[in-house]
Amino acid sequence: MTKEKHANAQTAETEGEGRAPRGLGGVRVLDLGRYIAAPFCAAMLADQGAEVIRIEPSAGAPDREVMPVGVPGRGALYLQMNRNKKSLSLDIDQPEGRAAFERLLASSDVVVVNLPAAALKRARLDYDSLKAIRPDIILTTISAFGAKGDSRDRIGFDGTGQALSGAMCLTGTGERPLRAAVSYVDYATGIAAAFATLAALHERLATGRGQHVEASLLGTALAMTNPMLIEEALGARSRAAMGNRSPIAGPSDLFRTRDGWVMVQVIGDGMFRRWATFVGQPDLVADPRFASDISRGENGEALSAVMAHWCASRSSAECLAALEGAKIPACKALSPAEALTAPENTQGGFFAEEALAGGKAPVVAHVVRTEAGQATPFRAAPELGADTAGILASLGYGAEEIERLIGQQRAGMDS
Repeated sequence: MTKEKHANAQTAETEGEGRAPRGLGGVRVLDLGRYIAAPFCAAMLADQGAEVIRIEPSAGAPDREVMPVGVPGRGALYLQMNRNKKSLSLDIDQPEGRAAFERLLASSDVVVVNLPAAALKRARLDYDSLKAIRPDIILTTISAFGAKGDSRDRIGFDGTGQALSGAMCLTGTGERPLRAAVSYVDYATGIAAAFATLAALHERLATGRGQHVEASLLGTALAMTNPMLIEEALGARSRAAMGNRSPIAGPSDLFRTRDGWVMVQVIGDGMFRRWATFVGQPDLVADPRFASDISRGENGEALSAVMAHWCASRSSAECLAALEGAKIPACKALSPAEALTAPENTQGGFFAEEALAGGKAPVVAHVVRTEAGQATPFRAAPELGADTAGILASLGYGAEEIERLIGQQRAGMDS
């Protein structure tokens, strides 16, 4: 760095001292996503200070009721995915609603939607249609199969990625392919799309140009199984389901104790030596079956048997205390009810609480930590249309126009 650049950097740093973190403040995002991947992408941007406006028709979107918790229009999935957002009730398929949408689009930076290419074009949400109104717009789309190939216009969900990537056949104990209980493909795709959107915003700062950002469930899922696919393609090995054991180290498994289950993960030669001494079988270190992490993974059944025998006569608390003393990573396998009270979870600062009629909903709103994210106040997922009047007024609509437009939207819903 030159002396001049160094001085400029120091000046910028000094000028920034004492200022509130900006993050994505000033960035407006229009969220037309549904269910998980696209709404989660938009929520990640909202967490960092962006103004995110969720747009849905007056009847409400179908994802509002997913995993109901006794509060109409605000299921558990909706509460998590739409934190820190505003709600605009607007039917963009009606002429008046479309006109209001385009007026809002002209002052927006990002549009997030999860539709394949053909459906985007039918809805006039494709990149060419949007940039005709806002030339530097960033369109972030999430599809099931990606933008290329014969399947590009097919629809699909989280299970699609799990099934087509090979993950289901590697999950469980081998009797049948098994889907993971959580929608990890959806969530990971949302995170990847948020990352790509930030990259596009950074690019626009330098060039002034917008772009079409694309993510897909299948692309994310294939990235996650990629090491196994590489092994298969090169003939190194063909993986098969092996329950909770790790294929690349051992012992790494779930073990029954007197009163529950604990997860133990031993990785690396040094830790394996400690573990062998810990269970009273130091001779295992010299056994050629356990000479490396990969060989310990491939022969992990024998190692799991040793660890299972050690755990069986002890309580979970006794197991965890002894393993922590030996510096061997371990934790309890918790039920959802136990996860709500575990100190690792409650003390980690992950949850924000939303007050509902039936109690307080623990919403994970701090997935990552930045200064801007920490400074962004938590805002509960909005009621349907909660911000409609205010947003329309900010676009220049008068009170009578707003009342008429809202009435037209409702009339369209009833027709």
